[in-house]
Amino acid sequence: MDAAEFLDRAVARRLSLARLPFCVPTSGIRAIDARIDDVRTSFRRWRVFLVCLVACVAASRAIDARAQTPASCTAPGKNLYVRDRMTDIYFWYREIPSLDPVSFDSPEAYLDAIRFRPIDNTYSYITDRATNSAFFSDSQFIGLGLSTSIAGGEMRVLQVFPDSPAEEAGLARGDFIVEINGRGVPDLIATGAIDGAFGASDVGVQVSIAFRHPAGSRITADVTKRLVTIPTVSMTRVYDVAGRKIGYVFFRNFVQPSVAALDTAFNELRDAGVSELVLDLRYNGGGLINVAQHLASLIGGVRTEGQPLAEYFHNDKNAFRNQTIRFQSKPNALRLDRLIVIATRASASASELIINALRPFIPVLIVGDRTYGKPVGQYQFEFCDKVLAPVSFSLRNSKGEGDFFDGFAADCAAADDIGHPLGDTQEASLREALTLIHTGSCSAPTTLATRSQIGSARRASGWQSVVNAF
Repeated sequence: MDAAEFLDRAVARRLSLARLPFCVPTSGIRAIDARIDDVRTSFRRWRVFLVCLVACVAASRAIDARAQTPASCTAPGKNLYVRDRMTDIYFWYREIPSLDPVSFDSPEAYLDAIRFRPIDNTYSYITDRATNSAFFSDSQFIGLGLSTSIAGGEMRVLQVFPDSPAEEAGLARGDFIVEINGRGVPDLIATGAIDGAFGASDVGVQVSIAFRHPAGSRITADVTKRLVTIPTVSMTRVYDVAGRKIGYVFFRNFVQPSVAALDTAFNELRDAGVSELVLDLRYNGGGLINVAQHLASLIGGVRTEGQPLAEYFHNDKNAFRNQTIRFQSKPNALRLDRLIVIATRASASASELIINALRPFIPVLIVGDRTYGKPVGQYQFEFCDKVLAPVSFSLRNSKGEGDFFDGFAADCAAADDIGHPLGDTQEASLREALTLIHTGSCSAPTTLATRSQIGSARRASGWQSVVNAF
C-alpha cells in the first residue's frame, strides 16, 4: 500500500491523525485543521509518505509549513529549506546557532553544524528519500543483508537475512569479518573509515569481504548489493519450561508489514496457550507508531485497553500539537501479567516506547544490556531527493515518565551471545530470560556471560540506528 492509499483509507475511516505514524515526512504540508476535507485536500496535493523513527505520533494538526518546498534543489536551496524547518519544528530551536546555511556544501553538513549537542548527537538526520520509503513501506533496503557489531577492534556478524547476498556468500551469525575491499578491519576501525567501508547503498555495488567462521578457515567472497527484505518478525517460538508455555518473538523493526506479521505471531502464541512472553528487541532500532501502538495493545490486553499509551510534547511554537494516544482493543491480545524484553544498546525509540508505555500497567523486565536512549521523536519532511528528520517532540508515559536519554538499564545482565543461534535456549540472553521466568530472579553474577558486544560497541547514529543493517 503506498502513502496516498494509506492516508485515503485513514481519512475514509475518519481516523484521528494520532493513529498514523508518528514521524511525518512531508513535501511541505500546509496547515491541516480538524476538518476531514482539509486533511484530504492537503495530503493529496502534497505527496506524503508517513513514517516514524522513534516512538512518536503525528499531532492532530499538521505542520504549518511556511516554505512549501525548497526554492531550488541546489545545495543552497536545500540548506535554506532545512533552516526553515528547523527553526519552526525542531524541539530545541532556541539552541540553533546563527550560521549562514548558504556557506555549507550540503544540507547534511548544515544540519550537523546546528544540531543541539550534546543531546542531539545522533537523533536528527537527513537520508535518501527512496531508501526511506522502501524501508518503512516494505521492510526493504539496498545492501548485503547482514547486521554487525564492532567491539574490541573486531567486526562480528550478528544476523544474516534470508535470501540475501550475504547468506549466499556463506556468512552466518558469529562470523568474523576481517577484511573489506582489501583493507583490514582493525585498520578501518582505527582510522574511522569503518562506517563507509561497505560502500554506497546502490544496487550493483560489489564488495570484497574476507571472513572466517569461529572454528573455520578464512573465506573471501565478492558480494553484490541488491534489494534485501528484513523479516520484521524474524522468529516465533513456544518453549515448555517447568510445565509452562513461554512465548518468544524476535521482532526486528516497526514497519508497515509488521502489523500482519505480529497478528500471525500472536495468533500462534494465543492458540498455544502461552502464559509468558519474551519479546526480543535486541536489534530493533524503532519504526512506526501505529505498529508500536498495535504491539503494545497485543501485549497489554484488556488491562490496558483505552488507557493512555503516550503523551507528546512539542516546542512552544507547536504546543497545539500536544496530545495523548491510547492502547487499543485487540481480539488476539494475550493475557500477560508481565513482559520480559531482551535488549541491547541497539534497542531504540519505538522499542523503548513499548517498555515505557507498558510499565505503568504491568512489570516489564529487561534482560541483556541498557537500551539506546531515545525518548524524542521526529517528523519527516521530503524535499528534493532527500528526507529531513529533525527531533520534533518528546514523549512520556501515563505516569509522566520519559527522560530516558541514557536508556533503560537491564534488570538482568546478559550477553548478546553470538556464539549461539537466535532462538536457541542456550543463547545467553534467552537463557537468562527463561531463568528469570522460571526462578523469579537473575542468575548469580559469577554465571553471567561476557558483556554484550552491542553494549560495548559504538552507538549507531541517525538512519543507521533505525535500520541496523548493511
